[in-house]
Amino acid sequence: MSDLLPHEKGFHVSWDQIHRDSRALAWRLDKHGPGEGGSWKAVVAITRGGMAPAMIVARELDIRTVDTISVKSYHHQAQGEAEVLKAPDAVMMGDGTGILIVDDLVDSGKTLEMVRQLYPQAHFATVYAKPKGRAQVDTFITEVSQDTWIFFPWDMAMQYVKPYRGAD
Repeated sequence: MSDLLPHEKGFHVSWDQIHRDSRALAWRLDKHGPGEGGSWKAVVAITRGGMAPAMIVARELDIRTVDTISVKSYHHQAQGEAEVLKAPDAVMMGDGTGILIVDDLVDSGKTLEMVRQLYPQAHFATVYAKPKGRAQVDTFITEVSQDTWIFFPWDMAMQYVKPYRGAD
């Protein structure tokens, strides 16, 4: 049994790190799409966390068609039932063929499982993956333990942190 609180086993991701990891994701996806030369038809970001990685992937792979699917599954740090708040263009999406769906993280896999039911032929890519959700993602960069909380730069503020010991 651990004496750590959930937020104390944290993986802090900086803007530089999410940029590097998102570029690595793009490199891994390059020329692996079903289109001519392995191209992708479009990138769809799962909002909100997937927006920064999707933008970077779209830039690196020169994909000009970018859309979003808004899914809410977290209420603060508690995960609940996933629901679609906004869907991408239905004509573009079809069954998902040629579509690259990007998120920052797959945790339990519930969000991706729901989106995969909507677009079964899409390719699902995340920057980070936890073991419970790993089966729902086709491509990812870094796996972290299930009990690790990832602190993304868009959720953080720069501030002084008092040291564990001593005055400074």
